[in-house]
Amino acid sequence: MNHALKSGNVGQTVTHTAPDLSTHQPTLSYSPPLSLFLQLPHLLFYGPPGTGKTTSALAMVRQLFGPELCKSRVLELNASDERGINVVREKIKNFASNAVGAPVQGHPCPPFKVIILDEADSMTTDAQNALRRTMETHSRVTRFIFICNYVSRIIEPLASRCAKFRFKPLQGDVINERIQFICDAEGVQLGEDALSTLSKVSGGDMRRAITTLQSAARLKGSPVMPATILDVAGSVPEQVAISLLTACKGRAFNQVQSTVTDIIAEGYPAQEILLQLQNVLLSKDNELSASIPEAARGVILCHLAETDKCLVDGSDEYLQLLGTASFAQQILLKATTAVV
Repeated sequence: MNHALKSGNVGQTVTHTAPDLSTHQPTLSYSPPLSLFLQLPHLLFYGPPGTGKTTSALAMVRQLFGPELCKSRVLELNASDERGINVVREKIKNFASNAVGAPVQGHPCPPFKVIILDEADSMTTDAQNALRRTMETHSRVTRFIFICNYVSRIIEPLASRCAKFRFKPLQGDVINERIQFICDAEGVQLGEDALSTLSKVSGGDMRRAITTLQSAARLKGSPVMPATILDVAGSVPEQVAISLLTACKGRAFNQVQSTVTDIIAEGYPAQEILLQLQNVLLSKDNELSASIPEAARGVILCHLAETDKCLVDGSDEYLQLLGTASFAQQILLKATTAVV
């Protein structure tokens, strides 16, 4: 293996220039002329993790200012670590008020600085309110790029001042092409169906796909097999979800309880089990799912969402999964009785 996968530095696989970005939507596949960036507005990038928000922002400013001028023209802050109002009053305000230096040859170098606030949805409300005045006062020489996962956590006065770009989860072909490019560069071979398995377990998250590939390659070497990827990713096999649903279709609660106990004992995360249950229930090719009435599937899926919320809030995994399985058993028994 070459440097990135061997050293464990996933950052070495990150794109540094805009033309090299893996695009997956019209928003990013459109490459406007650089003259348009001379009138760059404040930007708000939002979407799930690992979809290229930070990479896109860094590649854009690197292309605008070049690697050397970026050091003085660009301020990058991780708002999850520096989220208080003091950061706005000191670091951000001081940088925004500084004069713009001379341009360099070979790059557009528009007459403004750029402040990149990563994970801006972690900033306190007071800090976000304090930014409003800073954005207005220094808008002539400073542009802001806000990056977040949840746009609803950005206060409306800030969001309304920005051009919004939503980053959707990366589609399979985009992840496959990038992973294949990395494998070719690193000398890593992929086993049959390994690429599709990696794309599936990543859930549209490029960072997770690269990290999973790296871990699988270091664990068992090349070629990387689908079973290794599933083990590393901690994904729940489809058969586990099918066995749980099969137990729920029966009338014996003891069987449901035994199945849930065995699944938890295997160490599978409860949220991953819920996700696999959802995939099985929504699958059109699964005979078990096809045998369940659509109305019953809909009720069970809604309950899966409620259970997931409870797990996020810190509830016990075993009790929540057992409660969900018991609820599904009741719904399926009612559906079977109604059909009869």
